[in-house]
Amino acid sequence: MMDLVWLTLPQVIANGLLQGSAIALGAIGLTLTYSILRFANFTHGETISWGGYFTLTALAALTPWIGGIGKWGGLTFGWGLVVALGVGVVGASLLALALDRLLFATLRRHGSAITLVIASFGASLALRNLIVFVYGPESVQFTRELVIADRWLGGLVRVTPDQLAVLGLSAALAVGLTVFLRFTTTGRAMRATAENPALAQITGIDTAHVVRTVWVLGAVLATLAGVFIGITAQLRPELGFDLLLPLFAAAILGGIGSVPGAMLGGLIVGLAESAAVEYLHAGYRNAVGFLVLIAILVIRPTGLFAARG
Repeated sequence: MMDLVWLTLPQVIANGLLQGSAIALGAIGLTLTYSILRFANFTHGETISWGGYFTLTALAALTPWIGGIGKWGGLTFGWGLVVALGVGVVGASLLALALDRLLFATLRRHGSAITLVIASFGASLALRNLIVFVYGPESVQFTRELVIADRWLGGLVRVTPDQLAVLGLSAALAVGLTVFLRFTTTGRAMRATAENPALAQITGIDTAHVVRTVWVLGAVLATLAGVFIGITAQLRPELGFDLLLPLFAAAILGGIGSVPGAMLGGLIVGLAESAAVEYLHAGYRNAVGFLVLIAILVIRPTGLFAARG
């Protein structure tokens, strides 16, 4: 039994890192929203789904002009997907801004935090059912091209070029966002607003602009997560809902407001879920992730990285 565990462990780790990278991107957007807007945004999961579907729709509509998804080397995608992704990002950003303008902005002024949470949960249900109404209940893929996995570590690990590209891009995005938050004027304004919104406004920071930036950043990261999942697996209407628990687990585990923490939390949750699927049963996936979360929070209640102003 132990020999089998050691033989499969490299593949489990590889699967966990790949799965965790998509969770991490979504968790980063969720942790930024929570730290600045002060409520748990359940619609973030549906933004992941809508971002993926917006991109897929744009790809289909633009195919006569861009020639389809394209192909770079051993990857199943190319410039065609990049162009469609740009359209998907715009669509998801407009959706997020519209939700804030029509629903959350009013509730922030006149409602409580629990009202915002309940409203976001109701909005997420509506958005999920709207996906089914528009696109149908079936799963869809960006491409049906067969991809042969490459063998690594003497054949112990099998990963496709698409999966390696997604892992590398996720890491680059996390690093880029960390640099943005630490060294740009907008990033410092976001950190100040997260620390003390009233004081930030008194000192001349345009907090309304910060709020809009947070919604757009969250939508961009959500769209990327949805597209990455669509490339390496498939899109389905329940995708955002199924990701909600891992997203919240990763965000809390890493420490609310911490981008590196959300990234690391996503990878830890992904590894835990991968191990549960391989060694226990697929039904224990979310349970094992939360056991890891509880274990770490017992030791460090603020998460792995407490946010700092």
